[in-house]
Amino acid sequence: MSHLNPATRMFTGLAVGMAVLTGTMLAQPTSAQAAAVALPPTHANFDYQIGGAYTPPTGVKVVTRDHTASPAAGLYNICYINAFQAQPGAEGEWASDLLLRDSNGNVVYDEDWGEALLDTGTAAKRQRIADQIGTQIDGCRDKGFQAVEPDNYDSYTRSGNRLTANNAQAFIKLLSTRAHADGLAIAQKNTPELAGNRTANGLDFAVAEECGQYDECGDYTSAFGNNVIVIEYTDTGRTKACRGWSSTLSIVQRDLDVSPAGSSGYVRKTC
Repeated sequence: MSHLNPATRMFTGLAVGMAVLTGTMLAQPTSAQAAAVALPPTHANFDYQIGGAYTPPTGVKVVTRDHTASPAAGLYNICYINAFQAQPGAEGEWASDLLLRDSNGNVVYDEDWGEALLDTGTAAKRQRIADQIGTQIDGCRDKGFQAVEPDNYDSYTRSGNRLTANNAQAFIKLLSTRAHADGLAIAQKNTPELAGNRTANGLDFAVAEECGQYDECGDYTSAFGNNVIVIEYTDTGRTKACRGWSSTLSIVQRDLDVSPAGSSGYVRKTC
């Protein structure tokens, strides 16, 4: 499931310079690792298929699909992973202490999507969560995806101040290391307030929901240049994004449920 930004509220093996992985320890991101991955083409015809895979429309060159799906043949494929929150109803897939809890011991949820927040508040918990998410990243590599899109980077903003931006960035560094070790590029999903730290956090490109709607596209391009993929969910947002960025960025409008083509509610528009 796609996740909106806070204004409305988603080569091979070892890279040069990576330290040896032992036990649960992961190396920190390095520029050599990032240089070894292939980024998505900029200003490309893009399709967002995280709600279900289907044959990409003619002319599409980049597609995002859920990590449980297979990549689209002949295209640049981005693998979607819900990295900072549990999928709806999937709390049981996580150790109880890895679910964020309030002072009464109750699990903290992203109420808009019914997803339990994962507790990235300590280094030990971040590592355990990263190990579990890392198996999904490895699966993306094994299926032939070229990049990963870890969603809910901004979940700390929905945590009631129980998590911080520093927690989120420490965790994303673990994921970027794992992705680069697998030869995969890694996207920053939303969270424009942290875009300026993209290099330190090991992030290669951006996937921005509704940056046109909320006048945030420039926040991403200032950090990522033209390596920004934009998803809008309204005609107004698409019109604004296209007016300012149609000549440089990859822009698509989808329905909020990102429904597969042929299903009720399916919407896909471009500039």
